[in-house]
Amino acid sequence: MVIGAGAAGLTTAIAARRSDSSLSVVVLDGAAKPGAKILVSGGTRCNVTNVAVTETDFWGGRRTIVRTVLRAFPVADTIAFFRDIGVTLHEEAGGKLFPDSNRARDVLKALLETLSRSGASLVAPARVQRMAHDGSRFTIETSRGAIVSSAAVLATGGLSLPKTGSDGAGYQFARELGHTIVPTTPALAPLLLDPASSIHVDVAGVSTNVEIHVWIENALATRLQGAMLWTHFGVSGPVVLDASRHWARAQLENRGVRLTVNFFPGQTFDAIDARWRDDAVGRPRSSLRTRLASAMPDSLAVAIIRALHLDGEQPLARLSRDDRRRLARMLVDWPLSVTDTRGYNFAEVTAGGVALPEIDPSSMQSRQCPGLFLVGEILDVDGRLGGFNFQWAWTTGHIAGRALPAVVRARL
Repeated sequence: MVIGAGAAGLTTAIAARRSDSSLSVVVLDGAAKPGAKILVSGGTRCNVTNVAVTETDFWGGRRTIVRTVLRAFPVADTIAFFRDIGVTLHEEAGGKLFPDSNRARDVLKALLETLSRSGASLVAPARVQRMAHDGSRFTIETSRGAIVSSAAVLATGGLSLPKTGSDGAGYQFARELGHTIVPTTPALAPLLLDPASSIHVDVAGVSTNVEIHVWIENALATRLQGAMLWTHFGVSGPVVLDASRHWARAQLENRGVRLTVNFFPGQTFDAIDARWRDDAVGRPRSSLRTRLASAMPDSLAVAIIRALHLDGEQPLARLSRDDRRRLARMLVDWPLSVTDTRGYNFAEVTAGGVALPEIDPSSMQSRQCPGLFLVGEILDVDGRLGGFNFQWAWTTGHIAGRALPAVVRARL
């Protein structure tokens, strides 16, 4: 029994049947039309994977375990798998691999058709309500009755995007079967800012390339670069989504956390201050607003100048040393007054989950409950934006699927 017909669950079932066509495989899903998260991913285009995936692209768990898992089914295998089922991929910025059709529905259609051809059965809607294990068999109670199985796979996902069916039920099943659940938080989520101390309302819709610094207990913990989008509620964009899990985890652990923005990625306060000094000499009549707007959108330049209570129309030659240095400091160390993430409704993945050391990385079988396998987002592993979380799903699914036949035979 595979519980959950998302990316990891469908892959597990296909791999199991391909490994042993005599194996009876049934996939259960609570939704009448499974695969909703695949359909909405990548702006409905589905960022299938990335050209380069290593353990450094993931957080949570233990990197040595993540490395072992990823090596068992690398990106080249993923590309070949999708090509085999009729989905060819192309590369875009950041190494992201998308289907040539640019349609997520083609990815889901190919998976479902391959599942059917493999001989596995899909039963949906069939919501799992309870699981029990007597040492040799699993009894799975569903909305359509009870089913007994010699092995079970939890591919139920996490809590992100609950409208797609992710309700966190798998965590409770795993806990009842002996697993430790690392507390969860949203990840890859937009961030809410305090409107009383932020410029986001004035620059909603503006996007710019920045560097975000994550400070935990006043020490620089993480440095991230990418596009940031100012919105009516706060900030979003790739670099913000990647930063969100670090903010949320620190909050969960009651560790002091703050985020700052460098509007000139890779440059220091001294370099920016020197640039303003040089401009004051070389372009003394240029206004503060004109020079700042040459490096960023005008509306953002105006908002920054206003927030610092500076006169944007004054010539650079009249900018005092203190004001120049204050501006330079804020341009490389602009505080984001984060109040919260936008929550699971807008998070692309879940951080936290089933503790990774409790899983055998060679098979994805539970070390706590023989015959139980766990794959995908339910595990305490979350990747950065760019196709990495899907790669984790395809990889763990294939590992589990290939290991299932031997485990089932041993338990019969």
